[in-house]
Amino acid sequence: MKNDKYCKDHWKRALKKTRTPLNIILILADDLGYGDLGCYGGSDLETPNIDALAGGGLKFTDFHSNAPVCSPTRAALMTGRYQQRSGIEGVITAKSHRDRGLGKDQTTIAQILKQVGYATAIYGKWHLGYHPRYNPCNFGFDEFRGFVSGNIDYHSHIDQVGEADWWSDRNLKSEFGYTTDLITQYGLSFIENNVDTPFFLYLAHECPHYPYQGRKDPADRSIGNPYPIHGRRQNKKEAYKEMMEAMDEGVGAIVAKVKELDLASQTVFFFCSDNGPVSPGLTGGLRGQKGTIWEGGHRVPAIACCPSIIPSGCVTSQTATTLDLFPTFSHLAQAEVRMELDGVNLWPLMVEGLALPERSLFWRFKNQSCIRQGDWKFIDDGQLFNLADDLAESTDVVNQYPARAEDLGAKLSQWNRNVSEGIERQT
Repeated sequence: MKNDKYCKDHWKRALKKTRTPLNIILILADDLGYGDLGCYGGSDLETPNIDALAGGGLKFTDFHSNAPVCSPTRAALMTGRYQQRSGIEGVITAKSHRDRGLGKDQTTIAQILKQVGYATAIYGKWHLGYHPRYNPCNFGFDEFRGFVSGNIDYHSHIDQVGEADWWSDRNLKSEFGYTTDLITQYGLSFIENNVDTPFFLYLAHECPHYPYQGRKDPADRSIGNPYPIHGRRQNKKEAYKEMMEAMDEGVGAIVAKVKELDLASQTVFFFCSDNGPVSPGLTGGLRGQKGTIWEGGHRVPAIACCPSIIPSGCVTSQTATTLDLFPTFSHLAQAEVRMELDGVNLWPLMVEGLALPERSLFWRFKNQSCIRQGDWKFIDDGQLFNLADDLAESTDVVNQYPARAEDLGAKLSQWNRNVSEGIERQT
């Protein structure tokens, strides 16, 4: 890890290079655990290209998805506001929620960037609505190749209820290929076609979400027959490894293309996951997993990289979330944002190592909610943890600090009342 003096000296030399809008490549993994990647201490997977991104940039050790499941995190990412404000607090399922999605009154980061001349594309998983009115092309994206549901067969592209789910912009289009590789291929073409235009490329990978299928596996799902939902591979851990290595190869190909086209010094990469893992994914010793508000449900890997601007080999323990990507990306594009956001701009942290403003952060899913303030985490059932001393959340210290628990509980109750207005509007 580089020291603060190095980072600040590097920032002074690089400052003049940030005067023009920067290209943005957001790579989002699906259900990737905090303990999976080599750069986060994992040893089961080989991810040299993602690890190289971390080595060449800034690694976050306290970065969080805004929910422990897919759709809400993606809503927060796209809008820069808590997902409850847009009415998306749970998973938009293929079976029960085909009439739900991101409302047309919501402004996305893609729309903001498009307004200032960016080319925009999403390849992969949208998961913010099934109906055509929720198509990403209606929310600022020039191009969409991918799927709108929570998961599809990696080969047949059939969703979890047995329906075809592979789109070309606004139209269903059957296409041959392994989902992870298709996402990468479309990303490579998009970069080649926008060498002279600032761009926002959102690579929303399905990997490593089930079904657990490698490149060489046959399709498991067909029209009208989505079973087995998780895929037929018996050794899920082996399949998980193959899937992750395919995504890592794709990340390497995208990075190589940016370098080949001499765009590296003007392109910012950001890599993270939409929530924590389920087995065989690893939390790195954190309590809980996907679907819980324990750290294992939402503390995720996150990496920012931009050669010559973001210092290489740095690590930050500052607390940040997917909410913060909207204000960060709009800053990189020099775009004016008039609406009120819940996130903060991470760029001063990324390039200068400056501390983020003090703030409270909140999570809510199903019947659970919690607040984070500094190292303190309070859960609405009355438990209090000091994450600086107890990252595993194994020791409730509410009896030692009752006044702090009362204060955090009051703040959490107020936030719950405030954001619930969004849920009520949508229902």
